[in-house]
Amino acid sequence: MLKQITLQVEAPIAEAYQNTTPENRQTLQTLVSIFLQCVSQPTPLQKVVQEIRLEAQQKGLTPEILEEILKYST
Repeated sequence: MLKQITLQVEAPIAEAYQNTTPENRQTLQTLVSIFLQCVSQPTPLQKVVQEIRLEAQQKGLTPEILEEILKYST
């Protein structure tokens, strides 16, 4: 079950998110969800990063897609 939450971010980040494509928004939502799921479990940071990377790759996020998304957030 999905539930909506609200996050506060810097204004340029919010603008970049609002101006990106629906596909990029979905990818970012997935990344945030994965990150929050991982950090809610008491595990070392390195393991959290590895789990996020693995799950993101399994869901189709390639390094190229991530690089493209990050271009919009700077």
